[in-house]
Amino acid sequence: MIIQLDMQSDVPIYNQLMNQIIEGIASGSLKPGDPLPSVRSMASDIGINLHTVNKAYTLLKQEGFIQIHRQKGVVIQPDTMPGITPEYQDKRNAYLKPIIAEAICRGLSEEQLLQIVRDMHNEITQTGEENV
Repeated sequence: MIIQLDMQSDVPIYNQLMNQIIEGIASGSLKPGDPLPSVRSMASDIGINLHTVNKAYTLLKQEGFIQIHRQKGVVIQPDTMPGITPEYQDKRNAYLKPIIAEAICRGLSEEQLLQIVRDMHNEITQTGEENV
C-alpha cells in the first residue's frame, strides 16, 4: 500500500494517514493481521514527524482498526473490525451532514448523491480486488 499525503491540505497529516490506512483496510489491500511499519519506520518512509504517526496509530488503535504488540509490532486488527457504535454514528453524521447540505445547495439531486456514494464504494472495493 502506498501512502500519499498532501502537505498543503487543511486536513491534518495524522488524519490523512488514518484515512489512508482505513481505506486500505476497506479496499482489502490491507488484510487482518497484516503488519504495518513501526512508528519510526513509517515516519522515516513518508518523511513526517514520528509523533504524527504515533498519534494516527494511537487513534486507529482506540477505534479498533489496529493492534499494537510489543513483540509483533503494529498489525491490522486480526479479529473483527470495529462495529457501528453511537460514537461512530455521531462522527459519521457530523462529517456527512454538511457535505450533503452543500451538495443540495449546489443543486445535486438525491439520486446524484447516491450515485456518487455508489461510485466511491465501488472504487474502494474494486481497488482491493485488484490487489488480491
